[in-house]
Amino acid sequence: MQHTSHLLMIQPVHFSFNDETAVNNSFQNKSDQSNVQTKAREEFEQFITVLRAHDIDVTVVEDSPNPHTPDSIFPNNWISFHDDGSICLYPMFATNRRLERKPSVLTAIQQKFVIKHTNDFTRHENDSLFLEGTGSMVLDRENKIAYACLSPRTNQSVLDEFCTTMHYRGVSFVAVDAAGDPIYHTNVMMCVADDYVVICLDSIKDVAEKNNVIASIQHSGKIIIEIDFSQMNRFAGNMLQVHNAKGEKFLVMSSQAFNALRPDQIDKIHVFNKIIHSDITTIETNGGGSARCMMAEIFLPLK
Repeated sequence: MQHTSHLLMIQPVHFSFNDETAVNNSFQNKSDQSNVQTKAREEFEQFITVLRAHDIDVTVVEDSPNPHTPDSIFPNNWISFHDDGSICLYPMFATNRRLERKPSVLTAIQQKFVIKHTNDFTRHENDSLFLEGTGSMVLDRENKIAYACLSPRTNQSVLDEFCTTMHYRGVSFVAVDAAGDPIYHTNVMMCVADDYVVICLDSIKDVAEKNNVIASIQHSGKIIIEIDFSQMNRFAGNMLQVHNAKGEKFLVMSSQAFNALRPDQIDKIHVFNKIIHSDITTIETNGGGSARCMMAEIFLPLK
């Protein structure tokens, strides 16, 4: 399936603005709040409450104070879980983000799910080649397509290795923001659901690459819901489709993203599923990531 009812989320202990990632994440803005961790924790807890109120299973692992990992709240960048029982570990751009790969997370996962095999791509960090999980790639799991905008955090050769290993077809392109700078992660400009794709096509400047992306989406039988730069900047591309224990489907996003959408876009989404949103403004501002970044989907077999 394209979506799952099981999510991994990491409860922050020392969430803060990360100077190491800010060098190529234009979505990050250092706030003048004195209580960033406290506010982020409150937003995290409320987000969990909203998800669980809709009967979505969330495995919550509390981060450890040491080593210091200010971005641990975004686990989807360093690990992904697949329905064949495999997990993938990814090479990370920021050295302090590599420390997020903590054994306690896998221990918690193995209490509920079966891990049969590990695909470890982290050796590419030695050559400064990166692929930051389902941030760098937006996966069409049903059709085995990995969409990826190339950037300092998304390397073509590592993408090719992932696709070969996991039997995906890569669709790579260059995407830029309104200022013409590379977009750091594909999942801020694109969301793939089961029957539709939310995407900022304006960010793909090369006509041939844009047409290739459109053709791939259409060939997979999905409709396109297009967003603009201003909506993308409010994280309207950073969404994740999930389902609950009853099989009801939802598109999860932040309240900022929801408020950025036009009524006609919301109507198009509601044709396919309901929308869940929660206010995570502090996390978005300082972390430069939103709701989708906070959720790592678990497709592993249950024990």
